[in-house]
Amino acid sequence: DDLGIGLRIARRMVAGKILNARVLLRRNSKARDAGSIREMKRLAVLAEAAESFERLLGLEGGAARVYFSQFSTMVRGDLGPFDFERRTRRPPADPINCLLSYVYGLLVKDCTTTVLGVGFDPYSGMYHRPRFGRPALALDLAEEFRPLVADSTVLTLVNNGEIRPSHFVVRGGAAGLTAEGRRTVISAYERRLDTEVRHPTFGYSVTY
Repeated sequence: DDLGIGLRIARRMVAGKILNARVLLRRNSKARDAGSIREMKRLAVLAEAAESFERLLGLEGGAARVYFSQFSTMVRGDLGPFDFERRTRRPPADPINCLLSYVYGLLVKDCTTTVLGVGFDPYSGMYHRPRFGRPALALDLAEEFRPLVADSTVLTLVNNGEIRPSHFVVRGGAAGLTAEGRRTVISAYERRLDTEVRHPTFGYSVTY
């Protein structure tokens, strides 16, 4: 049935997201916390067999808590203004959270455009529940690419010194990007999209 098909697809999306985050953490973390790496693998395996959307949501949340608890270990050198304790969204409380939210927005925008381009309905999702004005299918498709494209872009910006404290405005416990900061982030994001990878199914080279 449609629910069964949707759940099977959603399982793969969430498991893929968890595994991609695990790879990013394993490759970039200074701490190399073996317990976190094992736990993310365990949660990905459980996600592949989740019996309901509610269970899948819980597993994804658990994996996100493990992943973001280790996110600062992927930032090089003295964290200083780029210290990161936990994921905050509305509003983003610090520069790292601001960058993550901004780049996630760029990614969902591109997924929405792509979905429309092939004739799908971006508001009819498998995992994210349809809600007025919410591009649920685009959010679904963005999940696996968050670590590969968005998180990777944020780490590149910070670790290479491309983004600086002067690119942010922090007021009332919320961090926002200046116009120059937005241009810097968009440039790095577009470079990441131009990165060539080998297609996992067809074997040829393709950019993200």
